[in-house]
Amino acid sequence: MEINLLILFLALLADRYFGDPEWLWQKIPHPVVMFGKAISYVDKRFNKATNSDQQRRRDGFLAILVLLLLSAAAGFFVHLALRTIPPFGGLIEAIIVAVFLAQKSLGEHVERVAGALREEGLIGARRAVSMIVGRDPDVLDESAISRAAIESLAENTSDGIIAPAFWYALLGLPGLFVYKMLNTADSMIGHLNDRHRNFGRFAAKLDDVANWIPARLTGLLIASAAWTFHGYGAAKQSFDVMMRDARLHRSPNAGWPEAAMAGAIDVALAGPRIYGGVIANEPMLNGAGRRDAGSENIEDALHIFRATTAIFAIVVLIFFAAGLFF
Repeated sequence: MEINLLILFLALLADRYFGDPEWLWQKIPHPVVMFGKAISYVDKRFNKATNSDQQRRRDGFLAILVLLLLSAAAGFFVHLALRTIPPFGGLIEAIIVAVFLAQKSLGEHVERVAGALREEGLIGARRAVSMIVGRDPDVLDESAISRAAIESLAENTSDGIIAPAFWYALLGLPGLFVYKMLNTADSMIGHLNDRHRNFGRFAAKLDDVANWIPARLTGLLIASAAWTFHGYGAAKQSFDVMMRDARLHRSPNAGWPEAAMAGAIDVALAGPRIYGGVIANEPMLNGAGRRDAGSENIEDALHIFRATTAIFAIVVLIFFAAGLFF
């Protein structure tokens, strides 16, 4: 496991400072895009409208199970192949892991929202925030746009960075590939609409399980990061809000990093939102916090985000060093 931690640390550094090479993905498909195509295929092939609910649940279970087994096998064989070319194999594996992380790209997407609010007004900000959230952008004012960007930043810190890193550290490339396939499946078919309520049920439930530990770990890391920027009081508030409000969120996992971030920057998050013209009436996280959020609050959240991922990288390095001596 120690070598996984060293590779993960290198991958976190590479992703933080270099991110995804867009020029490369213009020539070849990103691995997650390939995962998405596989999920889209099984959805079209096996999710038949004429099937009963029970058949859809069974076929969804089998389809996702096969995709996860194939992902694990791919990760295993890639790892075996890389072991034949030391030490370059380890460096190549670090690059592969970095491809599946989202530190730089996530930060840049959220930064664009803050920049658009300052320089382009609502039209530009709505366009920028529509790239990272699923809610209707045309009904969002400045505060709603800011809160949406902060919520997406907090949730994706877990889903896009901490969770894939956690599963890689634990199970290597097979764990990383399986997690990313599962998380991609949840985002594509794990919805409560008529088409996917049954077919995507297994993917959605298993994704909840896979993110249970990473989401809570992310919340703790955010609270720790709040200490570095705003002191003990902010860290305590972040932790207290997380413990009090995380379970108010409709997701069993997203509420933990979002509530921690809400407390860290003292902004009220979540609450009523509109998706596809339908109002989702949900409780506020940190309801006593500021509601008239703006670009400065997004920037504050970005500072917390960067400190969170830095602390995580340091923790990974500490565990690697500890493994060498104990």
